[in-house]
Amino acid sequence: LNDNPSQYVLKLSGTLRSPKMDFHPPFLMLMPVPLGVQSEAVITIIPQDFIRQSRITAKLPELELADGTRTCPFSVQFLEGQDIVLSSDGTTNELTCRVSFRSSKPMSFLGEMLFIDQEENRWPIGSHFELLEQQTIVFLPYTRTWHCTALIKKL
Repeated sequence: LNDNPSQYVLKLSGTLRSPKMDFHPPFLMLMPVPLGVQSEAVITIIPQDFIRQSRITAKLPELELADGTRTCPFSVQFLEGQDIVLSSDGTTNELTCRVSFRSSKPMSFLGEMLFIDQEENRWPIGSHFELLEQQTIVFLPYTRTWHCTALIKKL
């Protein structure tokens, strides 16, 4: 270089790729169940553009009940582990997880469930979803009819 930088030109090129995650199905829908009974769904997490191995965790919403107590009626279990592993050809493994909900009280919910990698990248499942009076059960003894209501809508 010898104090004459104009003789040299350095050109750099590259592609910026951020890790992504897709979910199948793309939104979460839990079936209505009686109060205190667990409802669950299995989702597949499809990692894309990861350049190194990473561990995925879930951040679950904590809800406040009418009496002021806080609860987390959701749980997540990774069925085959929670590590994203890169193969020699650059592809990544899919992760399967079971999302469960159980509550002894009817509740309304609007929020998101996040999946987070080791780099603190965050992906919400299905963006936001709303759960209204998820477990309203009415028993009519004379007609032997159960009436279950679940209102879930994607925003």
